[in-house]
Amino acid sequence: MLTIGTPAPDFTLYSTPGQQHSLQDFQGRNLILAFYPADWSPVCGDQMSLYNEMLQLFRKHNAALLGISVDSKWCHQAYMQSRNLHFPLLADFEPKGAMAKQYGAYDEKEGQCERALYVIDGSGIIRWNFLSPPAVNPGADGILNALEKIQGKK
Repeated sequence: MLTIGTPAPDFTLYSTPGQQHSLQDFQGRNLILAFYPADWSPVCGDQMSLYNEMLQLFRKHNAALLGISVDSKWCHQAYMQSRNLHFPLLADFEPKGAMAKQYGAYDEKEGQCERALYVIDGSGIIRWNFLSPPAVNPGADGILNALEKIQGKK
């Protein structure tokens, strides 16, 4: 995982067949990156559904949320529709896991993202990170605590 206090690496990935997102799109806002192994897996589904329910709280802290896995933009589109998700899922598809590798959140053995979280402040600096075991939903408490600390610094 990347070190707290360092600049977050830039990225540009598809969320749908016609839309891309970059780190620069969120300048001036806090950003939560939620790397997860795969769409359609039980733990990932629970985690993404929880974050969907937490969006209002995240937004109160001037934060946007991006989910990231190595699944394709087409898979993400179907998954978002089936789960009624209201935040983008980024396809770290080709080259496979390139963004996750930059963030130290790629499992080479399994060929998928690890279950890793980052909170990045509006200046693009990493303020918090967490690596969860693959079978454990990390919840949202750590994210909220990190966002509160960022707001406390202002």
